[in-house]
Amino acid sequence: MPEPLRQQIDALAGRGTELFRQLVESVRDYGIFALTPEGTIATWNSGAERIKGYTADEAIGRHFSMFYPAGAVARGWPAEELRRATLDGRFEDEGFRVRKDGSTFWANVVISPILDDHGELIGFSKVTRDLTERRESERLLEESERNQRLLVESVRDHAMFLLDAGGLVRTWNAGCDRVFELSANDVVGKHVGNLYTDSDVARGVPRNELASAAAARVHHADGQRRKGASGAFPAEVTTASLTNREGALTGFVLVVRDLTHHDRVVSLEAESKRVHEFIAMLSHELRNPLAPIRNAVTLLQRVSSEPTLKRSTDIIDRQLTNLTRIVDDLLDVSRITGGSIHIARQQVNIVEVVNASISSTRQLAQSRHHRVSASFTDEPLIVLGDGARLTQVFVSLLTNASKYTLDGGEVVVSARDGDGLATVKVTDNGIGMGDELLRRAFDPLVQGERALARTDGGLGIGLTLVKSIVELHGGTVAAASAGTGHGTTVTVTLPIVQSNGENVSTTGAPGSASVRVLVVDDNVDAAQVVANILELDGHEVSIAHDGPAALEKVRGGFPDLVILDIGLPMMTGHDVARQMRQMPGGADVRIVALSGYGQESDLQQSATAGIDNHFVKPVDAEVLSLYVASIAHQRNAGQT
Repeated sequence: MPEPLRQQIDALAGRGTELFRQLVESVRDYGIFALTPEGTIATWNSGAERIKGYTADEAIGRHFSMFYPAGAVARGWPAEELRRATLDGRFEDEGFRVRKDGSTFWANVVISPILDDHGELIGFSKVTRDLTERRESERLLEESERNQRLLVESVRDHAMFLLDAGGLVRTWNAGCDRVFELSANDVVGKHVGNLYTDSDVARGVPRNELASAAAARVHHADGQRRKGASGAFPAEVTTASLTNREGALTGFVLVVRDLTHHDRVVSLEAESKRVHEFIAMLSHELRNPLAPIRNAVTLLQRVSSEPTLKRSTDIIDRQLTNLTRIVDDLLDVSRITGGSIHIARQQVNIVEVVNASISSTRQLAQSRHHRVSASFTDEPLIVLGDGARLTQVFVSLLTNASKYTLDGGEVVVSARDGDGLATVKVTDNGIGMGDELLRRAFDPLVQGERALARTDGGLGIGLTLVKSIVELHGGTVAAASAGTGHGTTVTVTLPIVQSNGENVSTTGAPGSASVRVLVVDDNVDAAQVVANILELDGHEVSIAHDGPAALEKVRGGFPDLVILDIGLPMMTGHDVARQMRQMPGGADVRIVALSGYGQESDLQQSATAGIDNHFVKPVDAEVLSLYVASIAHQRNAGQT
């Protein structure tokens, strides 16, 4: 050892006692002080002053029990610490201690006996460390771990569990029990491969998925997993690797979701879409033959007065109306389930709508010898809504009332204003409804027992449509009955709006003016019957059976009106309309679609193609006649 260094060490050794005192005094992170054999404080360092709040003058000479809570002092714990330190040569403890200001802190305490050269006890050294922050951190960590554990245990829709680095299952939550239908006793301590199908185990899938998770940190997979003793289920599995600070693999966490319900929902959605598409196509295919039949019946009714023929055509007309309604109901089922029913809002007098509905169902009521009475307020009940859809509501209610009322029964309709609401009631003295049927009356495909044979058709969605349409108008609908055999009352309420002073519900008589019409339809019969009806009304009509032929006809001069089928050969009605609009004079012609396609998307496509109106087959001949007459009236008046 170099001489200068030896001299420095000897000098320090000579000052050892003083140097040690200064060293202890400079420590601020620990309270270090000496006690007499009885526990009286003999020394005090700066760390003790910082931690406990007492100065040396305040602490020296007092018993160290002043740092202990009252309960610990009462049970003699300070003296017990000194006793154990004397017996064992050292005593360490953790617990609450008291500061000068009365606050407590969590302390780690080490007490060691001090012996003289003869081994006699001359006092104790006491080292105190404030662990409050560490204990709070540990408490928060424990609480977080407990909360996470409780969270994982409470999850029931997903299986969440841990594996060790070798793939053995270490934890199992309640979701695991439900998803796998296996208990912790069946799985914990066993390899995760036990949760795979035999074929996947044979192909090494468990090993490969864990290896992928270890390499990429997270691995996603879909596949079959074991369920119960011998079953399996489609699963979505996320496997994440766990590592320590050094990056070494310590295990895996797995989250497993049972896709059985999800796959079923996807399958049902796909099936529902196919059903909707089928219904739309079926409705179109049914409407095409219904249109010429309807118009042919209208022609027969106009030109023949022979009693037997008239009775026959009336029968055909009634049954055709029923068949048309069934086709409309088919399409409305699709619209309801697809949420695609829309309304065109304008001011409508609900009294006139109800009156029109009574007129529309009068023939059915007369065939059953029903007495139909109406009681309306004298003032108009103006609502903001779609007149056609609201008419559909009350026609459906009146039709239902007739269907479920015996011959000679009574139907009463009333419309009143109350608290800003138009309240319409349709009451019959028919077969009524039991409690169970009342609860389900507005559900799709629900029907009561008929009082008569099922001769009217219908799909059991009338009240469902009523509810949907009324709610779209911001209204309510409710059914009430005193029970089977006591009749039924259906109440519709709709919010009333103030009239803007315009005539909102009348249709002026179009007069007897005539127009030139081009009918375009590949169905020869349908085109001919429409032409015949319009010719009887005095209009000049020509016919084309495909798009090119229609375009060729208008090149020689546009007619006033084009009635256009959409499903044409060679080019669609939409294409025909677009090309007509681009031709000289094409911007002024009125183009009307007459098609079996009647969904909202079909109407939107027609509007986009430049078509002014879209009628759905079979259109009522009277409606078509009035529409064409109104165009003629406007043309002659110079309004278009």
